[in-house]
Amino acid sequence: MAYANLSKAELQKVFDELSAEYKGYQAKNLSLNMARGKPSAKQLELALGVLEALKARSEFANSNGDDCRNYGLWDGLPEMKRIFADMVGVPASQVILGNNSSLMMMFEVISRGFSHGYNGCTPWCKLDKKKFLCPVPGYDRHFAVTEYYGFELINIPMYATGPDMDLIEKLVKDDDSIKGIWCVPKYSNPTGVTYSDETVRRFAALKPAAKDFKIMWDNAYCVHDLTDTPDTLLNIYDLCVENGTEDQIFIFASTSKISFPGAGVAGLATSDNNIRDFKEHTLTSTIGPDKLNQLRHVLFLHDINGVRALMKGHRAILEPKFRLCELMLEENVGDLGVAEWNKPNGGYFISVDVLDGCAKRVVQLCKEAGVILTDAGATFPYGKDPHDSNIRLAPSFPPLEELEQAMEVFCCSIKLAAAEKLLNA
Repeated sequence: MAYANLSKAELQKVFDELSAEYKGYQAKNLSLNMARGKPSAKQLELALGVLEALKARSEFANSNGDDCRNYGLWDGLPEMKRIFADMVGVPASQVILGNNSSLMMMFEVISRGFSHGYNGCTPWCKLDKKKFLCPVPGYDRHFAVTEYYGFELINIPMYATGPDMDLIEKLVKDDDSIKGIWCVPKYSNPTGVTYSDETVRRFAALKPAAKDFKIMWDNAYCVHDLTDTPDTLLNIYDLCVENGTEDQIFIFASTSKISFPGAGVAGLATSDNNIRDFKEHTLTSTIGPDKLNQLRHVLFLHDINGVRALMKGHRAILEPKFRLCELMLEENVGDLGVAEWNKPNGGYFISVDVLDGCAKRVVQLCKEAGVILTDAGATFPYGKDPHDSNIRLAPSFPPLEELEQAMEVFCCSIKLAAAEKLLNA
């Protein structure tokens, strides 16, 4: 029965029983972590062939004869660019490769706009007001980049179809201080939402007042499917070209959750004008990325079919963990009216909404029982969830046995926090 329908006496009894259960978890002295979306050791082992790929070679040239041990190829190996092009659906000529961090490439895109500007516009550092749109709940590290550069961050609600496009179109139409928006368009972090075709088309057709407006399209989970019926995402680059808005779009991806987060390959795809600006910015700080690492990824993955084959191995490890979380949530809190959650078809996270005002308490209870979660509020700019309700679960890292223990504590904490709130209402 839903907690809201219980009498005070019934609710007190539930609270007392939950308190006893919770003390039992505390007595176990657990030390479990579900805070970040890190691949597990078993997932990392899938890509150990990357480390062996160069050992049998006596020369280190790519197919064009470029010596990957030396300087040059500021934008990356053509073979690796083709793999990225197939991952995100753009021509290889529009791809720039970096080192392991796509977040670093996002940082550099914002840095370029801040210091030198885009499209002949005033550099953002010289503006009295500058704003960035942030779909929420969303990715804390995205928000941190624009917060670091002093942008005012504006919350945009997320729906089942993606961000609130009516609000976005209204805001950018007349306000030229709005310089961009963060997006995770497929299996969004943390909601698992994939943007609908209509949403993607409306993004590509945006006509913002700011001529230097940028759509930061972080397609981090473009190949991270967990079901036989994966979500599909419309190709925004082709639509931007059709609309003449290709200078607005930066598309990002990486192999961080394909091979190694600490030693993968990142890339971005964008227009010729943006590539020119990014080249000028990049060549001031480096002569080129780690091409040996790109070469060994090419030798290991070969092409997009190699990527897809590797991702089947990831799915075999991840899918049981997601299903375990969903099953335990359903069994423990499904009919109590104290939590709602998504059931993503891919990606790395499960988004749980508890009763308003309870997220911080749930995270605190978990911590005091030995289970570390992402901080409540982290999925909102400035770490401030206006409803204190959203919690991001990251099931990927713990082994199944530990994940089950962590979920037991989590479900108990949700119920205990809800009972506390309702008793004190």
